[in-house]
Amino acid sequence: MHQTEFDAPAFLALLRQGDEAAYRRLIRRFHGSLVGVAASIIGSRAQAEEVVQDSWLAVYAGIGRFEGRSSLVTWLFSIVLNRARTRATSEGRTVGLPALMDGSPPGERAVPAGAFLPDGHWIDEPRLWDEVNPERIVGGRQLFDHAMDCIERLPAGQKAVIILRDLEGRAAEEACALLSISPENQRVLLHRARGLQLVLVPLFVAAGAHKTEQEDGKKRELNGDAGDLEGSDGKGQSVSPLKKRLW
Repeated sequence: MHQTEFDAPAFLALLRQGDEAAYRRLIRRFHGSLVGVAASIIGSRAQAEEVVQDSWLAVYAGIGRFEGRSSLVTWLFSIVLNRARTRATSEGRTVGLPALMDGSPPGERAVPAGAFLPDGHWIDEPRLWDEVNPERIVGGRQLFDHAMDCIERLPAGQKAVIILRDLEGRAAEEACALLSISPENQRVLLHRARGLQLVLVPLFVAAGAHKTEQEDGKKRELNGDAGDLEGSDGKGQSVSPLKKRLW
């Protein structure tokens, strides 16, 4: 069983006591992922929000009965997925996740073959930023938002699997159990979801780099114009340093 900081006896005790700060912490950490997984079952983000809100109430009411036989996170996702399936079934919209390949024909590559050399290595290997500065911190936030938007647009099965595996760090066996899919389907869905991220995220990075180059070019042009103004009186005559200071 994969345990987290939320399985600590002290934290569980706070939940059982109804501690508001503990619940706020839990909700901030998992609400987005729970909504994403529920939406993959229901097909509607608005209804997924309702299901997750109801699930939080169920957690609050039932935390005293939580025995710790699974991790708290697994318990949370189980509650949400069960309620999402019930909502989808009641509206006749449920589809088994193993069938949700959503237009991905058999044999489709997650990453184009042209991205690799004949020996299987990347032509342009995905790179991490090698230094941190304020601009890249802001850029990292934008990149994270873009990655989350890409995940939101994934086919339902792929979205559910990548949220559980990569965002929440759940083991493959646990993801299979929660989603009621086979290990092979789990591997295929995760591979395709990751492949799409590898394609889409670099496009965003490239677009951002192009925009930065354009902005830097404009700054250089403005700085050059300013330099011309500082060294001229506007009539092509040079200006003495003393006159510059007086201006």
